[in-house]
Amino acid sequence: MKFLIDECLSLDLVEVARGRGFVESSHVVWMGKAGWKDWELKPFILEGDWTLVTRNSVDFRGSADNPGASGQFADVPLHAGLICINGPDGMTAEVQCELFEAVLDEIGNVQLVNEVVEVDLESLDDEFTIHRYQMPEEVD
Repeated sequence: MKFLIDECLSLDLVEVARGRGFVESSHVVWMGKAGWKDWELKPFILEGDWTLVTRNSVDFRGSADNPGASGQFADVPLHAGLICINGPDGMTAEVQCELFEAVLDEIGNVQLVNEVVEVDLESLDDEFTIHRYQMPEEVD
């Protein structure tokens, strides 16, 4: 598994990932994709088999009430996973890294095929929560 950290998140998250053994992880800026629109980044993510780490949850998974109904991953039948770090404005790099570390603790070394992992922090004084779900939903 390799993580692509979106430009809306700190470069420090790459070092967190690499420190956990995900040595191919990188940052959108380091890949020369700074300023790319989400729809431009989507083919790069999918073709490179990247697990995207972003704060732009709505842009990629759609509404929290109905994930997968819209957003860049809505029409994607197979992807390497999506990690959404949801928190208040003003989240420092240190807080972002703490939340990402919690996600990495949660997932271990398991591939996130068609899985979304969201870590939610309502305010800097609150505890965070982690939610995992399939997207697209598995159909029996």
